[in-house]
Amino acid sequence: MQPSLEKLRKFFRLEHGNKYANTAVIGGLASMLEYWEGEARADGVTEEVIQAVVSRLRSYEKLSPEGRAESLKGLWKRIGETYPEASQKPKGQTRSPSPARSEREKSQGAEAERQPPQRKPRPAPPSKFDSTAGAKHSQTPAALEAELTVLQGVGPKNAESLTRLGMRTLGDMLYNFPRRYEDYSLLKPIQSLMYGDVVTVLGTIQSTHSRPIRGGKQSIIEVILTDGTGSLRLSFFNQPWLMNRFKQGDMISVSGKIDQYLGRIVMNSPDWEFVEMENLHTNRIVPIYSLTERITQKWLRNQMKQVVAYWAPAVVDALPDTVKREARLVSLGEALTQVHFPDSQERLKLARERLAFDEIFYLQMGVLRQKRDWQSVEGRRFTVPDEWLGTRLGALPFTLTSAQQDSLDDIRRDLDSGRPMNRLLQGDVGSGKTVIAALGASMVVDSGAQAAIMAPTSILAEQHYRNFTSLLTGEKGFLQEGEIRLLVGSTTESEKEAIRQGLADGSIKIVIGTHAVIEPDVQFKDLQFVVIDEQHRFGVEQRAELRSKGTNPHLLVMTATPIPRSLALTVFGDLDISVMDVMPAGRQTIATHVLRPQERERAYTMIRAQVERGSQAFIVYPLIEESEKIDAPAAVDDFETLSKEVFPDLKLGLLHGRMKPSEKDEVMYKFRDREFDILVSTTVIEVGVDVPNSTLMLIEGADRFGLAQLHQLRGRVGRGSKQSTCLLIPTHEDAAENERLQAMATTNNGFELADLDLKLRGPGEFLGTRQAGFASSLKMASITDVALIEKAREQAQALFEKDPYLTQPEHNLLAETFERFWKRTTSDVS
Repeated sequence: MQPSLEKLRKFFRLEHGNKYANTAVIGGLASMLEYWEGEARADGVTEEVIQAVVSRLRSYEKLSPEGRAESLKGLWKRIGETYPEASQKPKGQTRSPSPARSEREKSQGAEAERQPPQRKPRPAPPSKFDSTAGAKHSQTPAALEAELTVLQGVGPKNAESLTRLGMRTLGDMLYNFPRRYEDYSLLKPIQSLMYGDVVTVLGTIQSTHSRPIRGGKQSIIEVILTDGTGSLRLSFFNQPWLMNRFKQGDMISVSGKIDQYLGRIVMNSPDWEFVEMENLHTNRIVPIYSLTERITQKWLRNQMKQVVAYWAPAVVDALPDTVKREARLVSLGEALTQVHFPDSQERLKLARERLAFDEIFYLQMGVLRQKRDWQSVEGRRFTVPDEWLGTRLGALPFTLTSAQQDSLDDIRRDLDSGRPMNRLLQGDVGSGKTVIAALGASMVVDSGAQAAIMAPTSILAEQHYRNFTSLLTGEKGFLQEGEIRLLVGSTTESEKEAIRQGLADGSIKIVIGTHAVIEPDVQFKDLQFVVIDEQHRFGVEQRAELRSKGTNPHLLVMTATPIPRSLALTVFGDLDISVMDVMPAGRQTIATHVLRPQERERAYTMIRAQVERGSQAFIVYPLIEESEKIDAPAAVDDFETLSKEVFPDLKLGLLHGRMKPSEKDEVMYKFRDREFDILVSTTVIEVGVDVPNSTLMLIEGADRFGLAQLHQLRGRVGRGSKQSTCLLIPTHEDAAENERLQAMATTNNGFELADLDLKLRGPGEFLGTRQAGFASSLKMASITDVALIEKAREQAQALFEKDPYLTQPEHNLLAETFERFWKRTTSDVS
């Protein structure tokens, strides 16, 4: 047995003898990883085993003794299956080379036999693994880890370009899915095109010309395409280099939506590519891949064809046969082949379903495991007497809504459960989440522990500080004002020092702040309750950092973005969820209207009228400055016009994402204190800013935003007693009938809008930093496909109940694939 595994066995036995008290190594088992990882790699232990050991031991101290025993036993069983000699007593025989080492030796031997590149590619892509004697390709994971330079025609420069597309190995190429397809069997002649069609058209370039727009700052390339049945005008906004690419007589295919201009059909900014005659003659469905500099579609497609034809059928399918049968899925080899080079639309659909199922399945297995690990940790109990809670609620100047009461009951139960709370509180804009967070914190603080609240911006932190202070201090409160403190970047150094001291000695009970709360020198005497507001604004590391400042503290994460159920079950499945979908009494709905671009003057007149009545207004833009590629209004450019020509007699402020945090805060404070009548801004104002005096919001380029974002922005007005209005102006007149904008005008319900946004735009808006974590893993799955999600969830839960840590021998390959999937994913609850 490898010395590193022998050492591991010795520690595990010692830990068993110590009744899993995490005392086998000074500082706990996780402290040995620093040197053990290097030893294991030197011994040739497979990377999958090393990563399994690392991930289990890092979370070991958080588990209960029973959880620790189960974790170590499952881990050793896994090691024993990979290295059978590890599960036997040493007999002194000569150690056989490890799988990793023998693979390396084979591949090095094969490298010497590698043939020089040929001009004509052979059917199978020649690689350094071709001559590995006796090796089955399907059982050689090292082959798919080979660098791309093993392929004929891929030198170091091309390999570097492919790296920019996310491809470093042969395995990466298999999972580099096409971004779209051209189906040459479904071509439509130009004379049959109708307004609103989304189609692919094949034709010959008849003419190309360029004309300036916006006073010569930008340009439009117009191309006339003909196919013998009619002609179609193509418009490309601000892409002058296309004049050199397009030549009269070139045959191209274009894909996009058919629009109308002055009674004639046009296609604006379509996807296009030069036509390869071979694809046209075979009438096949052709994959279109993302490209980068020096890489052409034809060259990349040829490389992909070699790799897919040779390796896709050889990939081992990790999904158990029972799961595939019950979910009616095609094999992985078939799916990988058909997703790249489909024989028909039907087979493409089945391939996409299989690959999407895998992603959701592994995602579900991961969040179920995270939830179990978190629930196996012990948390301090806080029992809240009815009488105490009744007094607190009676002191409030209002009555809680039914949704607030339900959420408070959830938190109360969690605090008395004996395990750390891990709850997502999602509520619409203005539904009263802050009150629930304050009451939850008070339940813990009343027992002598401490609470920390982290917000993404200084102004939002200050807002929470004012609300917490008014709710929990004073005549009817139970805390002194000095026991709640605000800690942000602009806090003076002497104040910071006093706060650090107060948190360390326990005299400060609640701290509210920004990233300043997680600085290394901020230490708590007894942190037991953590609230993270607008949780999608923070990275995984920041959340983990705050939680690590206490011993398994109770965690409440809040968001004002209503998250659709299918998304919540999938991506936030490791969290318990409370939903606040009832608005407090007296909260006014915000009147929302969609205006056409030529009605902008009407909007300006309404803004002026509101300012004359003593109110304030927001004007929001999708861009900071005008873009060469995006046809949309911009804040900085229009600010000049608005302040000098439209509202020269009013005071205007400018706010955008490129400003320093201190500059942003200064502008927001001035607007809140009425030093500005109008705030011209980008979307940086969407998170929780309270300016009760603002009653009107004008959103320019509204078609550029998703519904969730529009709803968040709209929630910045209507926070006082006055009736408020939101005006939406799309970029172009034809976008005024846009389904999303009309939905904004008909409902103020964030949950209805969230479901519609999910159908129309996909999950990006809701995921925030979770999206960053999952983006690399969810290449094929659509979170809108509720039927597929339910199917994958059902199968994942059934398997999880039988074998949560995938330690059974028949799940060896599944365990490896699962670890690989989660290695690419940034886990949120870590």
